[in-house]
Formats: sequence, structure tokens, C-alpha cells
Amino acid sequence: MPAQRKDDTIRRILDGNARWAANPASVTNLNATWEVDAFGVPPQHPCILWIGCADSRVPESVIAGGSRPGEIFVHRNIANQIHLDDDNALSVLEYGVDHLDILDVVVVGHTDCGGVAAAFDAAFPPSCSSNPKPSTPISRWIKALTKLAKSLPTPLPPRDRALLRLVEANVKAQVTNLASTDIIKEAWKKYKTGEKCAVYIHGWVYDLETRKIRDLRITRGPPGA
Repeated sequence: MPAQRKDDTIRRILDGNARWAANPASVTNLNATWEVDAFGVPPQHPCILWIGCADSRVPESVIAGGSRPGEIFVHRNIANQIHLDDDNALSVLEYGVDHLDILDVVVVGHTDCGGVAAAFDAAFPPSCSSNPKPSTPISRWIKALTKLAKSLPTPLPPRDRALLRLVEANVKAQVTNLASTDIIKEAWKKYKTGEKCAVYIHGWVYDLETRKIRDLRITRGPPGA
């Protein structure tokens, strides 16, 4: 029997974020009351797969309004990337969608993202910089993001506005990448045959200043859903 969709999942996360943004102290004690099984272990029944940035200022269980252990399945890396040859990310996606029956996958970028800034600077180096920088793990990791930055219209000042545009474009690109994976395609096929409820992919941006999550309204789901 396919997992049943909880239509309030996304709304609950966004509402929880709004409460936390307005009053961070209001959710600080929620984790002390989590549910446990007969062995004292919290059960794992996550309703959402959160694909976010490794930035320490964006802890998903906190900014989601005090989610408890077992509620959010997580994958985080520099600049919330989904590379189609990255078995690390794809194994998380596979386990979340195929084994935990998660129906909502969310890509969460954020303002003041160091990975986005690094890609931007690599795409548009200062005119005084003549020597190419050596290849590093980070530069290789953000290669696709640097290419994305170059594909956007020539950035105009202020820099913060150009970076925000790249943050948003990056989230949109990762939503597209997720939709092109065999894992999501197969899940959407199973929806069509009635074997599985619809899996949706969402794109959000978290604002470090306001502490609020903004829905980019680029949700993707199976055709006909």
C-alpha cells in the first residue's frame, strides 16, 4: 500500500519557521519531548527530505520551528548541490523516496551563501586578477554552479542583489536536477500506476537576516498530479 500524502507537511514546516522567526525562544524546548519506542529510540518516519547547504547557520531542525528527531531526513553539502554523478546525494534520495516513502523533497538555499559567493567570484574574477586559481575540492565541487553563474545576465551592482539572484537560480537548477534523476522519474511512474502517492520537489530560500523561509513557488510533481 503506497504511503499516504499528508497535505499539511509543507504548510506545517513553513508555519513552524514563521513562529521561530518571530520568536526563536518559543521552540527551544521542543526536542526535549520527542517520541521514543519501547527501547527509548526515536522512530524514523520523516515526512520531508531536506537538501540544504552545509552552512552552520542553517540548521534545518531549528529553522523549521523545532522539528523533533525522526521528522526530517537530511542531506547537506556546500551550496546545496545535486550532481547527477554524486552517489552520496543520490543514495540519500533513493533511501528517502524508496524506503522511507518521503513524498516531499525540498531544496533549501540561503542568503549569504559562501559557496554561491565563491562560484560568483570564479565566474566574474576581479579585472586585476590575471593568474588562474589552482583546482581545489571546493572549486571542483562548485564547477557546475560557476557555469550557472556565467550563464546568467551580466551582473550589475550591488553585489548582494547579484548573489541573491544566483542563490535563487541555483535552487531552481537543483530542483530541475532532482526531477531528472531516475529515482524521481521512477517514483512518478509509480504514481501514474497507482503504486505510490505523488512525490513533489520544492525550492526554498532561507533568509539569514529575517530568519524566514521563502517559497520560490517552483514545485515540480508528476505529470497530471
